[in-house]
Amino acid sequence: MLPLPGDPSGMLAGVQPRYLVLVLVAAFGYALATIGMKLAANNWTLVASAIIVAGFVAATLAEVVLLQKADLGVIYITIIGVETLMVLAFAAAIGETPDLETLAGAGLVIAGIALASH
Repeated sequence: MLPLPGDPSGMLAGVQPRYLVLVLVAAFGYALATIGMKLAANNWTLVASAIIVAGFVAATLAEVVLLQKADLGVIYITIIGVETLMVLAFAAAIGETPDLETLAGAGLVIAGIALASH
């Protein structure tokens, strides 16, 4: 559940604050792997491969720890939401402008986080 002003639980999207760092690590790992795939799409290199592997290893390690402590549904949707925002930011940084459908899809993912956490 998204915290409301004065919400004593301190939870964000149904995730306890102490696990948010792991959510960010997992999301960053998946986003990093996606960036590596984008690099590999233009020119498959050892660097692109290393970025992909590093991203998936970081995401896997963080997610395994998270799943020992939290529900799969909430964790997975939260990671996907954060990853979506990271990938869209990267796409914008390299000059790829998201179209209206992409932005609407990202909005639905974020709305899904809010819905699933209640």
